[in-house]
Amino acid sequence: MSLNHTVATKDTKAEAPLAIHGLSVAYQKKPVLRNISFEVNEGELIGVIGPNGAGKSTLMKAALGLIPSIAGEVLVYGKPYKQQRKLIGYVPQRESVDWDFPTNALDVVLMGRYGHLGWFRRPGAKEKAIAMEALSKVGMSDYADRQISQLSGGQQQRVFLARALAQDAKLYFMDEPFAGVDAATEKAIITLLQELKLQGKTVIVVHHDLATVQDYFDSVLLLNVELQAYGPTAQTFTQEQLQRTYGGRLAFLDRSLQSPSIPDGKGE
Repeated sequence: MSLNHTVATKDTKAEAPLAIHGLSVAYQKKPVLRNISFEVNEGELIGVIGPNGAGKSTLMKAALGLIPSIAGEVLVYGKPYKQQRKLIGYVPQRESVDWDFPTNALDVVLMGRYGHLGWFRRPGAKEKAIAMEALSKVGMSDYADRQISQLSGGQQQRVFLARALAQDAKLYFMDEPFAGVDAATEKAIITLLQELKLQGKTVIVVHHDLATVQDYFDSVLLLNVELQAYGPTAQTFTQEQLQRTYGGRLAFLDRSLQSPSIPDGKGE
């Protein structure tokens, strides 16, 4: 299979923000990801696209060491993930978070500073100022003292984005950040992602809405257990590649690719 991005060699001056080589994951001996290899370019917004059950969230969790892999290597700026945790921000799926945990929005965002402080130092005025600035950027500064259980789904998502901002990471993983949010929140999120890109950050996003892919992402990674295609959106997000990735689960694609549709349902 020919990929659109050139694999960097060992003597490349700048290491890729993320390089995955031969990554495989299985649940109860059933392959969920098979021999995934790719490298991302710095300062890009990258969409991870594929049908339900394709392994999109699994790819993200395996890259972050949240679930075990049976083979493969994950490098962040040329080093193992465990050595580079401070460089990484993560926004999980909203459904995977215990929103009844008794804490407020500001405290959630302050958690993003622990990597800089260490677990035994309490956040001071500087950290609180950084956290409040992050909340302000996502339009949530007025809700700093609000219990997270009292926030709407879109507001909760904004708080988790603010936590990622407070980390001041170089590489961000975001798992379905647009899922279940209103139009205003979606606009706020994509504006924020564009700002991160302008700062030279790299953002990898698991995404399900095919209609917005061309507007949102510089590159796309098409996944269905195996890597189907990866490269610049203009060359990779094509009807041929999407049909190969989704197969019979792709309901239709119009000629302009502005309104691709897949059957409703949740999953990876």
